Amino acid sequence: MVLRTEYWMMASPICYPASPFDIFNVSFERFFDPAMHRVIVFDGALDAGILREATMQLIGSNPYLGSRFAEDGVLPVWEAIPEVAWAMAFSVVTGAEDEPLPRPPPSIDPRKGPQVRVRLYRRSDGDTLSVTCHHGFCDAGGLGIVTRQLLAIYRNLIRDPGYCAPLLDPYDRGMDQILELFTEDERREALRAEEPFIDRWGFPYVYTGRGEPRIAYRTFPQERLAAAKAFGREHGATVNDILIGCYVLALKKIRGNPSDNGEPRSIMSSADLRRHHRMDTGDLPRNSSVSFQITLSLDEDAGLADIIGEVTAVMGRKKQRDLGLACILFYETLLEGGMPAVEGFFDAIARGHAEEGLKNPVFSNLGIADPDDITGGEDLLPEIRDIQTLPCVCWPYGFLLVASTFRGRLTLMTGYEEGPYATETVERFLGCMDAYLPG
Repeated sequence: MVLRTEYWMMASPICYPASPFDIFNVSFERFFDPAMHRVIVFDGALDAGILREATMQLIGSNPYLGSRFAEDGVLPVWEAIPEVAWAMAFSVVTGAEDEPLPRPPPSIDPRKGPQVRVRLYRRSDGDTLSVTCHHGFCDAGGLGIVTRQLLAIYRNLIRDPGYCAPLLDPYDRGMDQILELFTEDERREALRAEEPFIDRWGFPYVYTGRGEPRIAYRTFPQERLAAAKAFGREHGATVNDILIGCYVLALKKIRGNPSDNGEPRSIMSSADLRRHHRMDTGDLPRNSSVSFQITLSLDEDAGLADIIGEVTAVMGRKKQRDLGLACILFYETLLEGGMPAVEGFFDAIARGHAEEGLKNPVFSNLGIADPDDITGGEDLLPEIRDIQTLPCVCWPYGFLLVASTFRGRLTLMTGYEEGPYATETVERFLGCMDAYLPG
């Protein structure tokens, strides 16, 4: 270790390119905290020593995990950090009964590295594990990959204390394989046809500024998801369509603003291009998700059955072959102007928020959390009682709701800063979601 550190001090650090999506997702920190947390609740204890070793091997196996987001050059890069800095990635927590819920784990600074934090919460009724990554390093799908790889290393170390995780070469983090699917004419048409992002409303806030990070959520019994699926079969809608409809209705309800009646109102959502375009990314954590806008018009007394047809029609158009293409092209074109162009873009967004006080809320469906992804189908871990993905924490003007499913139980969750957002309002909003959800 001493020789490595001395060599580090003498040699130039190794650097790897940061993709446009990496750069933009770091830049969004101006509007929300891009930290995401995968939380697993066990019915038993993990071995802290083995978990620490698994964390170190995980970082050592992936060149990007063992890097920091460095902004010293013309464009940011991932710059390798010395191995002695990896130790901060692991910690054991006792006595923090309000963490990781309702108080989320600490955030992560991508400019310091490493790009993962593993916290083991000791509980009398079983351990809770949180794995944290920054959205600049990977999206929610990538966070799931990091968590799966961590516990695969842990299981291998249980079987063989001498196990060493295989080392990854630097891998492609860009979107070229999607761009290659489209002709120049198709790319131009995608940009022309893309719906412009217009902030039309926002979640009610008390004041602008910062507060205390909190997580609020509702977990529904299996019967509610079954009822939603039955509603979907009746109306030709997916569960995601239904959740989007409920989200827009609940936002309109909590705002209680007559100006929303009959007028176009938008939310942002996201799509994982790994699934949509069947990207060949292997089991590699990266940013592969894009944002898109959904615009609906709601009459004064509209219910879910009244709007679900419009939701499914809008989503059907969004899920065309070129989903995400315009977003990729926009990011890459803007980055051709260097970081001054990126910073100018985000300055303009911030000015718009301050002048109008509006920011379209965001909804993201993270899908099904499969315990077999964690256990590998083996019995080397304690029984898993729950798996959740804690979303990015927002302050005004941003607001984000995520959905996920574990063993047939649907959870709706939001991360917010208490103070500028009133907890009572957030809880009432989740109550509105409950009221609109079928069943």
